[in-house]
Amino acid sequence: MTNPLLRVDALPAFDEILPEHVAPAIDALLQANDAALERAVGPEVACDYDAVSAVLDTASERLHRAWGAVGHLNAVADTPELRAAYTAALPKVSEQSSRHAADERLYAKYKAIAQHADSLSPARAKALSNAMRDFVLAGAELQGEAKQRFQRLQELQADLSQKFSEHVLDATDGYAYYASEDELQGVPDDAKQAALAAAQAEGKPGCKITLHFPSYFPVMQYGSNRALRERLYTANVTRASELGPAEQDNTEVMRELLRLRQEEAALLGYQSYADVSLVPKMATSPQQVLDFLRDLARRARPYAEKDLAELRGFAREQLGLPDLQAWDVPYASEKLKEARYAFSDQEVKQYFTEPKVLEGLFHIIETLFEVSIRPDSAPVWHPSARFFRIERAGGSDGEPELVGQFYLDPYARPGKRPGAWMDDVCGRWARPEGWLQKPVAQLVCNFTPPAPGRPAVLSHDDVTTLFHEFGHGLHHLLTRVDDIGVSGISGVEWDAVELPSQFMENFCWEWDVVKRLTAHVDTGEPLPRELFDRMLAAKNFQSGLQTLRQVEFSLFDMRLHAEPGSEDRIEALTNEVRSEVSVFQPPAFNRFAHSFSHIFAGGYSAGYYSYKWAEVLSADAWGAFEETAGESGVLNAQTGRRYLRSVLEVGGSRPAMDSFKAFRGREPTIDALLRHQGMS
Repeated sequence: MTNPLLRVDALPAFDEILPEHVAPAIDALLQANDAALERAVGPEVACDYDAVSAVLDTASERLHRAWGAVGHLNAVADTPELRAAYTAALPKVSEQSSRHAADERLYAKYKAIAQHADSLSPARAKALSNAMRDFVLAGAELQGEAKQRFQRLQELQADLSQKFSEHVLDATDGYAYYASEDELQGVPDDAKQAALAAAQAEGKPGCKITLHFPSYFPVMQYGSNRALRERLYTANVTRASELGPAEQDNTEVMRELLRLRQEEAALLGYQSYADVSLVPKMATSPQQVLDFLRDLARRARPYAEKDLAELRGFAREQLGLPDLQAWDVPYASEKLKEARYAFSDQEVKQYFTEPKVLEGLFHIIETLFEVSIRPDSAPVWHPSARFFRIERAGGSDGEPELVGQFYLDPYARPGKRPGAWMDDVCGRWARPEGWLQKPVAQLVCNFTPPAPGRPAVLSHDDVTTLFHEFGHGLHHLLTRVDDIGVSGISGVEWDAVELPSQFMENFCWEWDVVKRLTAHVDTGEPLPRELFDRMLAAKNFQSGLQTLRQVEFSLFDMRLHAEPGSEDRIEALTNEVRSEVSVFQPPAFNRFAHSFSHIFAGGYSAGYYSYKWAEVLSADAWGAFEETAGESGVLNAQTGRRYLRSVLEVGGSRPAMDSFKAFRGREPTIDALLRHQGMS
């Protein structure tokens, strides 16, 4: 029990876990999980939901926690030793997962339980229904060589996804350009100081610019040196491709992943991997998704064409850029926004100090959902990571009731995967031992770290990202469902899981909310109302272009997985989608797919459309708060309580459409989305 991964503590000992702990712990837990399966399928365990869960879920939960901790560290604190340990254990975990998911004896036991499903609670009936569906999708009905091949496919895909992610991280970490201060004209002082400090820390002259977003994007957005923008853009869009180091090239990884996914679909009797992917989602067919995306593109295109014409005209007449290129777009867009709305993102950023933003965010959550958020203590993986607890009044002993806990890791650093995400440590579960396990989440972002002696400042986009990830966290943490398979985010259709996250973004555009989020980093003054009004006027700046960009990614993803043979024509398909959707063509060397981690390493394969699909749901759900806004603005506790009970608390215990209709009283319409984005 000296191995921290084998302890049965409530929280992982992140500060003690070492690479040498991984192999012995995971091997022991895999062995215990196999033993639990053998017991569960044996005659001594009745064909009863509770009896099977007590044996299987207890063992699988221990494995989930330990492996989840290792995977989390691999994402936020990567080292060569940890990566080697994770990579060595990954095939074993994947093999067991696919084998258990397709075990014929366990499937038979669940079939027997399903014959008496009418005696189960609605949540358990939904969990059982999901389990039966997942057995089929995991190949439980395959026989002989087909079944063995199917399980092998799962292992190979897991390994390739890990390689894809490693290549992107290595390509991101591996690039640096040491610019002179003259080359950084126009770049904000805080970004220049951070770049200077990074170079000095290495004993090198100049300012270190990397491809990590907080370093890269300020140069692209504000830097007047066009040659430097082109250099950085080129490095960024060729990451992990054949145009960079061969050992980081994802070309063959992508091809092989697509081949294996298509083979998996064929074994299950489906025409394409997209068909398989959509079985547990709200959308019913690839064609339905394609129609949805093309309809959205058709509606957005006139606005996008207008956006681009304005940008090109401004760049030509005001910036001396007659031939607008991809590396000019962020810079020219920022200049146009400043000229039109008389503010810059950098000006706004000085008001969003991280402590004030968190205080305001917590106030929203506490007001609408009748909980309180308090600092808590737990072992963490980095000094900048923090831990909190959510409590609700009215515990049985008069003390506050613990609802859940979460980690927050806000800043970018080497060895940390780019992007932002929410992941779970554990879910809410009425455990067989007789006690209620409370949910724990990890919220991860990649913001610019604070300068010494000063709070971190966030761009408005950063604030929106933080609210987005907290929406996922609330979905996981505020559930009242006790069945682990459908509590929180578990069991929620993948194309509905973005509803609570995108919903939270709307608060970032409400004055009564924003004024509580701001305190100028130097003066402590809140954001002036007139500056907010200019931000609001600019809210839908280039919304047509932004919508088409998301549709382009979504259409590429869906076609890639819906058209057999696409692995041999990835670039051709990319160009076809761009020709159909985009109004601005990037240079031929752009290899965005090679770092498209969402679909090759992040679970969004044939599912990237869900961002736009769920945006329809979230915009319509937000309409309920607009309709009930009063003197206190949109923070209507009664509406918040209805949203909490209709959507957040029920988790995956019923279809997402049923939850939406319970809240809104009808099915969603696209009108609210178009109105919110200025395209109605």
